[in-house]
Amino acid sequence: MPREYKAILLLALTACVASLAVAAEGQKRDEECAELSNTTWREYRQHGAKLRVQYLLLTRKNEDCAQAFTHQSVADSQQASNFVASRPTKVIIHGYRALGSTPSWAKDLAQALLRVQDVNVLVVDWIYSASFAYNVVVQSYKEVAVEISVLISQLQKQGCKLEDFHLIGISLGAHVAGFVGTLFEGKIGRITDFGISIPIGHVDFFLNGGQDQTGCARSRFASILVYFPVYGYVICDHMRALHVYMSALNASCPLLGIPCSSFDDFLRGRCRDCNAFGGECPTIGLSKNSGITVSPLPREQKLFLLTSSSQPFCARHFLLHLEVSPLDKSAELEVALKTDNAGKGQRFRLQTGTTVYRMVLSHPVMLCEIHSIELKNTGSRFYRQFNVHVKTVCLSEFPTPRGERPLCVNNFNVRRGAPWSHDFVQVCDF
Repeated sequence: MPREYKAILLLALTACVASLAVAAEGQKRDEECAELSNTTWREYRQHGAKLRVQYLLLTRKNEDCAQAFTHQSVADSQQASNFVASRPTKVIIHGYRALGSTPSWAKDLAQALLRVQDVNVLVVDWIYSASFAYNVVVQSYKEVAVEISVLISQLQKQGCKLEDFHLIGISLGAHVAGFVGTLFEGKIGRITDFGISIPIGHVDFFLNGGQDQTGCARSRFASILVYFPVYGYVICDHMRALHVYMSALNASCPLLGIPCSSFDDFLRGRCRDCNAFGGECPTIGLSKNSGITVSPLPREQKLFLLTSSSQPFCARHFLLHLEVSPLDKSAELEVALKTDNAGKGQRFRLQTGTTVYRMVLSHPVMLCEIHSIELKNTGSRFYRQFNVHVKTVCLSEFPTPRGERPLCVNNFNVRRGAPWSHDFVQVCDF
């Protein structure tokens, strides 16, 4: 065989051996990585909902390959745990698993946390006790909380501090996190819960009022989960808080909450500042005390914000101020804010006895990026005002950026079947 062919063959064999070594190392790594559990209906029928709680650890050293974790992992030098007692510890607690499946979002949330802070992330795995029969699952959550509290107590002996623990509970996991906090008499550093419709914390963020979420199906029949349509209908709304939180961690945009007594008052533009917090609006994310600097911290303060319908859920708040001439009949107007893409309209009704209206709108971009505003008279033919005379319509962003003035247009008519629009000429001064 010629010498050059031997050299080529030797290189090919070397490359093949190297590839096999990499593949073997990858396979060994995959085998060593701890994974969240999953279970089936058959397993549930055979073994029941026997309590089994285990933990996965992710850090910046192993954010793609979780380690199985117990309190002994820290003390046992042979286990080579990446847990560092001097670092803050995030504890992620999943909730009810209707189908016994692994919560696919858990690793994504852990990695999002690690991108922001150098911390220990412990994922609590209680899949076997959290699946299928909900009435049985809810009887287990306090037992799970006790298990977690035992782990935290043992980690305290290894040098961890209670104020360095941050519990993040999703769905029923929020109840678990809350009960752990009760067991430690409120001394846990921070607890973040998702998907609860009543105020329970120092501050409570209500996305889109805390009810129907924009972008989620409004009918259970629109669900893609054929065999569990009701579950699919509910889960989109219920889990939206988690995905918004992850977007906040990724710093996609500031997600500010506006203090207000009710969502209706918020939508009517009656709450537009954060003076109750010294002018700084609380933010969703990991900033200390949600960015609140006033003391003492408030309790059960309701905060409202609107989001867009898809990731990263960014939305700015705009106050629409509308003044019309007196009407002979009631009317209905549709308002749309537009950029390069078509804007989605939002309707509101005008009454005969009222001439001044305020309404909160949302849009993913800043006010200076709004190219035009469009108004349509959408009232029915015989029962609504044919012509609406608008004395003034003004649009302003809130909380109001320093030096920004509202955009206003005066004296025009909006006739049925003839949309009115106005182009804004403006440049963003970043």
